[in-house]
Amino acid sequence: MKKFTSKVAAAALVMTLASVSGQTLAADSTKPIVIPTHNWSSQVVMAYVIGGIFEDMGNNVEYVSADTQGVYESIRNGDVTISHEVWQSTFGASFYAAMAKGGLIDAGTHAALTLEEVGVPQWVVDNNMCPGLPDYKALIDCYEVFATVDSGGKGRILEGPQSWHGTEYPDRVEALLGDNWVVKFAGSADALWADHVAAEKEGRATLTFNWTPNFTDGAGFVFIEWPEYYLGCRKQDGGDSKCGSPKGWLKKAANYKFPKTHPAAYMAFSRMSFDAGQIGSMAALVDLEGMSHKDAATKWLADNEDTWRAMTGVGM
Repeated sequence: MKKFTSKVAAAALVMTLASVSGQTLAADSTKPIVIPTHNWSSQVVMAYVIGGIFEDMGNNVEYVSADTQGVYESIRNGDVTISHEVWQSTFGASFYAAMAKGGLIDAGTHAALTLEEVGVPQWVVDNNMCPGLPDYKALIDCYEVFATVDSGGKGRILEGPQSWHGTEYPDRVEALLGDNWVVKFAGSADALWADHVAAEKEGRATLTFNWTPNFTDGAGFVFIEWPEYYLGCRKQDGGDSKCGSPKGWLKKAANYKFPKTHPAAYMAFSRMSFDAGQIGSMAALVDLEGMSHKDAATKWLADNEDTWRAMTGVGM
């Protein structure tokens, strides 16, 4: 098995004709593959993981900070090449809207199933700080347990950045919890984790947005159980918002020209399918071990070389 650092031979492979599944593919373009970075750890680390694989194949890669909703329009227009973490609940509508206009294609689905939802760290349940959790009805009677200095005596839900979900959670709180609750928006994912640390140290309960797969899967996180989601139940979709979030897919998107300009890279990208454990481990290198996103990607690639080579067919 080649080592990840052996890029010269891999580059030579891509500069020649590649035969994959009986189909002859031309060499990839020297034009950079543009990969977006957003504002949560697994997405950024995976950006550098995928970019590292492309570079190992001899491709040029660029990284750009991109809006989490607007990135699909950027892909459609060709300013960005791919998106590697398309979460159904949060980004599905933007993904399909861009696809309907033309220029964006579905590049496949990861093995991981996803859930994006508010909940509490495991220790909140273990300490019985709000009896009845994770049933959402328990929150109605114990809002004071989740009050903070900026919540005016009301229970607080700390959401992610407002660009992620818009008014989804304020709408849900109004519909199901009433006036004793308020939604505050964090500036970044890091602010959510900082609140977990601070709350545990202070001995207070905290209710925040989170998702799985994520590094918090290891320590334990309990998602609130709301009424079951159904298509159209959210206020923004014409419903009354008396529903939770769906368990969904994690897809990949690409500009429609990518298979033509970079056939080998696209073939590898279409084969990539990370599971929950792999995605969580990428995030953990940053959020638990304190590594930079780039260093985390380098370590993950080195530690999991057999996995990603077998997954993508690169250098096999």
